[in-house]
Amino acid sequence: MTKARKLRELMARPGPIVIIGAHNGLSGKIGEEAGFEGLWASGFEISASYAVPDANILTMAENLSAAQMMNNSTSIPVIADCDNGYGNAINVIRCIEEYERAGIAAICMEDNVFPKRCSFYAGVKRELSPVEEHAGKIRAAKATQKNPDFVVIARTEALIAGWGMEEALMRGRAYADAGADMVLIHSKSKDPDEVISFAKQWDRPNTPLVCVPTIYKGTTVDQLHAAGFKLIIFANHAIRSSIKAMTETLTTLKREMYTGSVEDNLLLPTAILALGLVAAP
Repeated sequence: MTKARKLRELMARPGPIVIIGAHNGLSGKIGEEAGFEGLWASGFEISASYAVPDANILTMAENLSAAQMMNNSTSIPVIADCDNGYGNAINVIRCIEEYERAGIAAICMEDNVFPKRCSFYAGVKRELSPVEEHAGKIRAAKATQKNPDFVVIARTEALIAGWGMEEALMRGRAYADAGADMVLIHSKSKDPDEVISFAKQWDRPNTPLVCVPTIYKGTTVDQLHAAGFKLIIFANHAIRSSIKAMTETLTTLKREMYTGSVEDNLLLPTAILALGLVAAP
């Protein structure tokens, strides 16, 4: 069974699908061990792992390499954050060919113009692609895929850009009508009212909704699923927690200058063995 088929089966069953952001094989493996049903090859996390901003700085090949590493390290589906498709519809065709060949189960494309900026960067004037241009990318993606189970998610940044609910709904509908398998509505509001309002007005029942509750962080999966969301993405918690842990450990080591000072922060070798990251003696 392909991982795209696994994802399709998750989409067909009752209840929400919850996936976790990752940026390499290790973070993907830990996400699988934690019990998540899939991985989000997060553009934010992958960019951070290269120590560059989430601003279309990395190439498609660099992002694909990270997604493939996660895919090869785990048995769960990987959904790849492909920003705005790395260009126009021609670039999207290449993107689909390469990601599908690598065994990735799904890709997500947003309607930010190139170069995109992370949705949460402050003080950025946002411009979105014309609706028909992004719908054309969706059509190109669906026409290119060879495996009918491969999933294409269309993401609109209309609420992030401050363009309003009607614009967001118009864009979401256009992308669903262009063939998107799912639609992701993104918001930077600190409560879920915007995305829940979107879900209440959503009238494409055959195109499930996706959300990323990074900012409206007090809202539970059950609440979001009850509001109409099928796929919930915890998008960047692996890299954020690992940066915090590494900073604390290395700062302490530099200050105390003996390795025992951070022993309580470290995994035992047996725990690493349990993840299958090194060969048992």
